[in-house]
Amino acid sequence: MQDIDDRMSSTRKRLFIKTYGCQMNVYDSERMKDVLHPLGYEPAEEPDGADLVILNTCHIREKAAEKVYSELGRLRPLKEAKAKTGGMTIAVAGCVAQAEGAEIMKRAPVVDLVVGPQTYHKLPELIAKAHRERGEALDTEFEVEDKFDQLGNDRQVEGYSAFVTVQEGCDKFCTFCVVPYTRGAEWSRPVDQIVAEIRALAAKGIREVTLLGQNVNAFHGEPPAGREADGPWGLGQLVRHVALIGGIERIRFTTSHPRDMDQDLIDAFADTPKLMPYFHLPVQAGSDKILKAMNRQHTAEDYLATIEKLRTARPDIAISGDMIVGFPGETDKDFEATLDLVRAVNYASCFSFKYSKRPGTPGAAMFNQIDETVKSERLQVLQDLLSEQQVAFNEAQIGRTLPVLFEKAGRLEGQLHGRSPYLQSVHVEAPAAMIGQIGEVLIKSATRNALTGRFVSKEQSAA
Repeated sequence: MQDIDDRMSSTRKRLFIKTYGCQMNVYDSERMKDVLHPLGYEPAEEPDGADLVILNTCHIREKAAEKVYSELGRLRPLKEAKAKTGGMTIAVAGCVAQAEGAEIMKRAPVVDLVVGPQTYHKLPELIAKAHRERGEALDTEFEVEDKFDQLGNDRQVEGYSAFVTVQEGCDKFCTFCVVPYTRGAEWSRPVDQIVAEIRALAAKGIREVTLLGQNVNAFHGEPPAGREADGPWGLGQLVRHVALIGGIERIRFTTSHPRDMDQDLIDAFADTPKLMPYFHLPVQAGSDKILKAMNRQHTAEDYLATIEKLRTARPDIAISGDMIVGFPGETDKDFEATLDLVRAVNYASCFSFKYSKRPGTPGAAMFNQIDETVKSERLQVLQDLLSEQQVAFNEAQIGRTLPVLFEKAGRLEGQLHGRSPYLQSVHVEAPAAMIGQIGEVLIKSATRNALTGRFVSKEQSAA
């Protein structure tokens, strides 16, 4: 690191990262902090006064790039003011950077460097280059293997839960999605590398890990040393292996694709108690015609059959999903098929969105686009149904005693905040010493977004 720029580590500097989008970006932002920590960068709560500002962008939502340019416009006067007292470096990272790197440099002179999601491990040298040359630095190459080799396991963590990326990229090419173009082809980390990162997290007090991937259940990682004859491991094997790591009490994973479900992963829900009974499996639509137009390569019947297998393996499992309404060509009948599927699944929670065009995707060029008013009306109907299901699921927990991982103090005196196995927020009066521990809570009331209950000691629970 000294060879990059000795001056950069001579004083403590302030780093502000604004993260857009998915859990993968949250993980990437955390790793950027890790990469920059040895150079003297400490987190800042706001961009005001920061020496380095990074916008870690997402390209999934509508007008994502324009939102980035708007944010850069707000940062410009801050950078100009800071020029008199040491200067501010502005970087754009993530999927918008990957998709529009050169255009960002052209349209926004306030930006010093652009770095794609596979090359953020090069931030130190890119920052040094921008400083030395008083110019711009751009790197959006796909170097996923090199990235994880360089990152290491010395993570700066807070709290008791952590994300761990195990798989990146997508080969599915759904017609509404830009991920294959911004994250590249599917690639899986070696098992030993993942385990080493999780062991280091456990040593720092992490109790729960969420394994991340664009299509995490497409994981096919190199097996552990000495197990080469096994061939690539699937996600079910990885989950069981992670469950053996001391200190890790809870395991989750997201996001999965219906095409990549196999029986071994389903069986892991039955035979691995540390794997939480909460599964996020996006379907996007309930009409086979629309699923085909989306290039999902599964039918509504396929999806429902998978849900049935999961519930057979783990009867208490909660299902979450994603839905898109108003995809080109969607008729009233197609929308009703989506509502029928939602009723059949009975989701514990579900994200739902109006279809919006993504430049460069096949969906954007389809001629039978749906009127925005119709999309809004359909979305409201869908969200009303999903809200009813979520409230019903939460209310069904009343009277149950659930294990809760207590994460932090609550907003009220003597209150703690934690998470149930189903990822619900739980508020309860409990001893502060329980923070970072798993305790039993008798659920007394529920809303759409949270549960409240009474802390139960182990002795009371056993009785």
